[in-house]
Amino acid sequence: MATTTQRLTLSDYLAYDDGTDTTYELVNGELVPMTLGMGQHGEIADFINTCFRHEIKRLGQDWVSRQMVIGIQSPRGDRWDTVRIPDVVVLSLSQWQELQNREAVIHLHEPPPVLVVEVVSESTKGANYRAKRAEYSVLDIPEYWIIDPLASKATILTLTEGWYDAAEFTNCDVVQSPTFPELEITVEEILRGDLS
Repeated sequence: MATTTQRLTLSDYLAYDDGTDTTYELVNGELVPMTLGMGQHGEIADFINTCFRHEIKRLGQDWVSRQMVIGIQSPRGDRWDTVRIPDVVVLSLSQWQELQNREAVIHLHEPPPVLVVEVVSESTKGANYRAKRAEYSVLDIPEYWIIDPLASKATILTLTEGWYDAAEFTNCDVVQSPTFPELEITVEEILRGDLS
């Protein structure tokens, strides 16, 4: 006998509580549990978030950087909703303030974040390199970082005329970010979370 998975709408997803501490992404109406990942995954996300916060403050930008707390509604080809939760999201302060009294999900009709970061794990590499790349480009997110500790590289995707141009960095390369052009961090520093 086949098991039928009930698909959720965006409203169902936002109201969903299974009584656990599990965080879920919504992909084509189905709940996809987000695993804790290796300690390195969290260390990388925390390091990048800290770097972004310092750079935002130094530049005096009206932005905030948040780690694993903002969902982004994504367009998909079918009728079911999708909400991604990037490891790090940089967005305008005013948009963050608007999310204070409702679910922290950026909807399709709202301005996109400035930058998102995904840290690759064994279970997410397909989604991070293919599905999310397509979704984030359709959403007009100007910059998308893919940090891949499995391949020891960082890929910085910059939106140009609706498509992402990719630049790959490895080892001692300083990551080049259009959003943070003066930020000087190497791939090695990112991958170790600068635990040196």
